[in-house]
Amino acid sequence: MHSVKGNIVDLHRGRVFPGEIYLESERIVRIEPREETLDRFVIPGFVDAHIHIESSLLAPAEFARAASVHGTVATVSDPHEIANVLGLEGVDYMIRESRRAGLKIFYGAPSCVPATTFESAGAVLDAAAVAELLARPEILFLSEVMNFPGVLNGDPDLLAKIAAAKKLGKPVDGHAPQLRNPRAAAYAAAGISTDHECTSLAEALDKIAAGMKILIREGSAARNYAALEPLLFSHPDHCMFCSDDLHPDTLALGHINLLVRRAVAAGLPALTALRVACLNPVEHYRLPVGLLREGDPADFLVVEDLRDFRVLETWVGGRRIARKGESSLPYEIPPLLNRFAAAPVAPSALRIPCAKAAVPVEVIAVQEGQLVTGRETHEMRARSGGLVSDTGRDLLKIAVLNRYHPSVRPALGFITHFGLKRGAIASSIAHDSHNIIAVGVSDDAISRAINLIVSHRGGVCAVSDDNECILPLPIAGLMSEREAPVAAAGYAAVEQFARDLGSPLAAPLMTLSFMALLVIPELKLSDQGLFDGVNFRFVGLFADRVSDERLP
Repeated sequence: MHSVKGNIVDLHRGRVFPGEIYLESERIVRIEPREETLDRFVIPGFVDAHIHIESSLLAPAEFARAASVHGTVATVSDPHEIANVLGLEGVDYMIRESRRAGLKIFYGAPSCVPATTFESAGAVLDAAAVAELLARPEILFLSEVMNFPGVLNGDPDLLAKIAAAKKLGKPVDGHAPQLRNPRAAAYAAAGISTDHECTSLAEALDKIAAGMKILIREGSAARNYAALEPLLFSHPDHCMFCSDDLHPDTLALGHINLLVRRAVAAGLPALTALRVACLNPVEHYRLPVGLLREGDPADFLVVEDLRDFRVLETWVGGRRIARKGESSLPYEIPPLLNRFAAAPVAPSALRIPCAKAAVPVEVIAVQEGQLVTGRETHEMRARSGGLVSDTGRDLLKIAVLNRYHPSVRPALGFITHFGLKRGAIASSIAHDSHNIIAVGVSDDAISRAINLIVSHRGGVCAVSDDNECILPLPIAGLMSEREAPVAAAGYAAVEQFARDLGSPLAAPLMTLSFMALLVIPELKLSDQGLFDGVNFRFVGLFADRVSDERLP
């Protein structure tokens, strides 16, 4: 039997008292008060209420090693990134690898594979496949229902997936950016219980009024904490913390612990912040995670104080898995699994013919720190009968190439506020179907970047005229097989290369990866063409035309 002493934080009774916790096997068997002064605190462990492990670029066990040092004991995870590439085989891979992860990773059944019918994915999970997944005891919820227009318009396949979850009493996660009442109320009434896409306080309050819980997101690209912080004071019981997508260099700096620290620094009582970070997700998703009660699983943290929450020890299932910033979990090389059939592209495949000297085009407008984009119209000049990037006006060509079938021509468009002055960047992480996406200053540079990804069968890269930098991602084109510090350093090197090419964005690679996410307004690019995420239809590149035609 082990024991741990400290000032014990009891979230259910709202108290803190000196005591000793006795552990036997994987559980807390006894908690005894002590009449002594103790200089550390024992608190429930932090839970990320919505994260895609794949977006850490780390295999599950390596993610666990990186997250546990920050006090994360559990995650509510949606495996739809790898499911879009590999289907059920990918979901099984994540579940299998998570069994040796050390911390508690809980999965949902991906609801939208593919996210829409307007892009090419590597797999399809229909209502029957999702119902089969939901019937598994290790699948605890229906993952984010991204196709909110499908819910509002009564899509039979989507409603069948929601009905399967409701029948089993499993929560249904939402994803509905910019949805407001009465449409938000209709979305919630279909059975959706959460949303992590709120970017304004008014939007969040609409969804709370409709009965939804708000997951306050602070990831590598999407950062919504500042806008939603008032909810922690007005509606703490309706809030949870999440990161959604967190790349390895960001994860190295911290996880949910940073949000708890930030909330307390803003004046939120420490126990309220801990309810949001620990208790609320455990209760909402009915997770088998301990909350410092006798009989609970022995999942908890030892921290220095209730201000900075510096993690001294992380315990999961009665086992200390991290101590003073070092993981106790071993590194093991994960098995590799992939699906990648894309062929190299020549610069000529990236040419946009134009017989006029100049023509108005639809342009994707990046917004720093957000997944939503704007939609602008700019007049582009032709050179030698083709439209080209204009670095002087920050108008760059963007391309998406189908990774699942060779000999398919790339979809092309233009993007602004990306800022590259030379070279190109590319990635096989392109939410959510994960085709190859690239942006650059010339067809030659974009071709080089795409072909570098193709040669490695997945990765993130940046190229200049005389240099290149790549982090290969051999697991589904999404994850590295390397240790977290190595992957983080590799990723940071590519990010820095992109900034050296001129990008002012805080996270240029992460931002690029969301430029194909069609369910986030307003304008995006799939492998099938330019897409209007407000009206949910394809649009023509040229601003004086409208097209519902997909690329052949």
